[in-house]
Amino acid sequence: MATETHSTRTRPATRRKRTEILKAAVEIFGNKGSVSGTLADVAEQVGMTHAGVLHHFGSKQNLLLEVLAYRDQADVQDLDEKHIPGGPELFLHLVRTAFMNAQRPGIVQAYTVLSAESITDDHPARSYFEERYTTLRREISEAFAELCTQEGVDEPDTVAAASAAILAVMDGLQLQWLLHPGVVELGETSEFAIRAIVNAVLRPGPDLSTYAHAT
Repeated sequence: MATETHSTRTRPATRRKRTEILKAAVEIFGNKGSVSGTLADVAEQVGMTHAGVLHHFGSKQNLLLEVLAYRDQADVQDLDEKHIPGGPELFLHLVRTAFMNAQRPGIVQAYTVLSAESITDDHPARSYFEERYTTLRREISEAFAELCTQEGVDEPDTVAAASAAILAVMDGLQLQWLLHPGVVELGETSEFAIRAIVNAVLRPGPDLSTYAHAT
């Protein structure tokens, strides 16, 4: 019984320490990448030993994956069901996420760096990003299907391209914003792009060649 009481008493402290380590890892991996950023760097940031960090996360690979999970949890922490919404509401959620990201550059930087690194051979986060993009493309496509039904239009064959384009434009704008935060407005520009893509699916305009040949 004494052991159970002690465990219950120390668990919140353990959670706080893990969160402290994760926040430090976000900063380290964001600034240095997952290759150059070391567990020793993270440990120094939180005033711990290398062994102390390993005690909480087991390995650098585990810590890296936990950083990505921490980022995902931050995306949905204020949602009732702790999961992104479906249907047309998903598009509004993506816009809100872009505005929220503008207030947390550290997490955005870590995500941007790790997603770019994940295409390299044997990167521990590759499967995470492959699954993430696959899942999000599917969920956005499903949102488009519901929206088309709601608006009374036939679902066009551009939905798959539009779903990939929304993710690409969000991630690409994050990169531009990190490089030129005083020039690119992350929230407003993301909202413009998402709205333009959604409207293009529902009400496609003329082909671009129309403008190229205009005189």
